[in-house]
Amino acid sequence: MTVPIGPPICGREESFHSGRARDDFDLTVIRRRRDMHPEHELPLGISTERPFPLLYPFLFSPTSAVRSVLSLSRTSAELKSRSAEMGENKKPVGGVWPTVKPFVNGGASGMLATCVIQPIDMVKVRIQLGQGSAGQVTRNMLKAEGFGAFYKGLSAGLLRQATYTTARLGTFKILTAKAIEANDGKPLPLYQKALCGLTAGAIGASVGSPADLALIRMQADATLPVAQRRNYTNAFHALYRIVADEGVLALWKGAGPTVVRAMALNMGMLASYDQSVEFFKDSLGFGEAATVLGASSVSGFFASACSLPFDYVKTQIQKMQPDAQGKYPYTGSFDCAMKTLKSGGPFKFYTGFPVYCVRIAPHVMMTWIFLNQIQKLEKSAGL
Repeated sequence: MTVPIGPPICGREESFHSGRARDDFDLTVIRRRRDMHPEHELPLGISTERPFPLLYPFLFSPTSAVRSVLSLSRTSAELKSRSAEMGENKKPVGGVWPTVKPFVNGGASGMLATCVIQPIDMVKVRIQLGQGSAGQVTRNMLKAEGFGAFYKGLSAGLLRQATYTTARLGTFKILTAKAIEANDGKPLPLYQKALCGLTAGAIGASVGSPADLALIRMQADATLPVAQRRNYTNAFHALYRIVADEGVLALWKGAGPTVVRAMALNMGMLASYDQSVEFFKDSLGFGEAATVLGASSVSGFFASACSLPFDYVKTQIQKMQPDAQGKYPYTGSFDCAMKTLKSGGPFKFYTGFPVYCVRIAPHVMMTWIFLNQIQKLEKSAGL
């Protein structure tokens, strides 16, 4: 607020500003001017319309002037303090990114892990198809097909991760965040983590089932007789051919065992990882690197042990072909499980477990490690 004080006393402000004693002023004139403007007793604000604005309080009330200066100093200090607090507690900018971030991170980490694990996955599929041990399969592939055979179906594997892993990891992060919020910020018990893992696995498998079907067929194609080979060139060609030859619903052939297998795998993988992180970090006091490595190893083992029986049934269903009369060897997942149990016993479901565990555990470990590194990069970039 600007308070009018009338015309300045000629030479007075300039004299005061230059440091001359206040006795040089005509005190009578000053008192008369103050009586004409009693509001000057109040602490005056800074006026930008008069010269030397901070000097006016001194002319009319030294006590008010001191009070005004102290008040301004306190206000300035408070503003600086609040500004610093706002800078420290600045919240990230909202928008779409916080919602899609868990999905993007999950898909990227899964695709990076797949690029490393694809050769082991290829050997695992050949073992399940009955082509021998890991050493025999590896030697035969190198001799007959060359090194490129280990990366056959990579495009389908990447597409599967871009759909399946994106959906499952993103969904799991969102579900656990909501559950922790409902639990007043306390850590979730193991059964709630398992339920979140089951749900995330079912959603992810439903989304990624077509890509998974294309991957299995591309990997198994070389084992078929030449007349029965489909000769898919890439994942999108496989999807196109499946739709053209068998219909759209054929993309979800074997989706039942795929979903069940994914639920078992993600229950073991996701729940055990979160539980292990809490144990290694809080109970054992491990550092970040040791915690991620140890929890990833535990997560990989439980993911393998829980999912292999379902993975075996799923693979048998997806690779089956009709005989000369057009009849399939299995009518469904349950029929496949019963016939397998009768012919080979319960351990038949764990055919290729060492290779499967070697394939699943490193993939799980690398997925978590890549995810941890991606989150670090985003944090350093302010995302």
